[in-house]
Amino acid sequence: MLRDKLGMAHISTGDMLRARVASAKELGNDELGKALAGIMQSGGLVPDELVNRMVEERIEQPDTERGFMLDGYPRTVEQARLLDSVLRSKKIRTVVVHLKVDYNVIIARLSGRRLCPTCGALYSVSSNSPVVSEVCDYDGSRLFVRNDDREEVVVQRLKAYDEQTAPVLEFLKRAGYRCFDLLGESRPPQTIAREIQELIQGALHPVRVEQA
Repeated sequence: MLRDKLGMAHISTGDMLRARVASAKELGNDELGKALAGIMQSGGLVPDELVNRMVEERIEQPDTERGFMLDGYPRTVEQARLLDSVLRSKKIRTVVVHLKVDYNVIIARLSGRRLCPTCGALYSVSSNSPVVSEVCDYDGSRLFVRNDDREEVVVQRLKAYDEQTAPVLEFLKRAGYRCFDLLGESRPPQTIAREIQELIQGALHPVRVEQA
């Protein structure tokens, strides 16, 4: 929704990494892809140097000229340091949005997600279930649970977040970036997306009000 509303490129490190893993499975000779698969399935974090290189290459693509949204990055302070140097060297105006969600809600949401392997449609067991259980509404494909959405993996991912990702917010705040906290639960996605859109537009294109 934000990509369409803001006209910005959506850069998801998770999507890029999953594409590499899928390519490794298809080709069968990608040792790095196989290693990534093992890390992701166990809920661990991929090494910083690999993710950093992928992001640096990605933001050089033509579709980022109107701006871009980083999704799932940076996840460690080391990643944040590299990103900080890249953003400053390119003089890119930046806004940080932190969606706050209770961990129990996150576990329920992720473990209840279902994905269509054919069209990519995403469903939720609790709030957006398909008409026929475990079957895609659009093409009839059997839905599946991503390996990194299994409950035990989600719990491990949350532990990794506490240890490595939460300090990223403090680093970005100390570095002078505008950081905003938004409640990311118990409200429709459309409402949250609209608030983020207004927040970003206001922060990057502020309206100056002259006082009498």
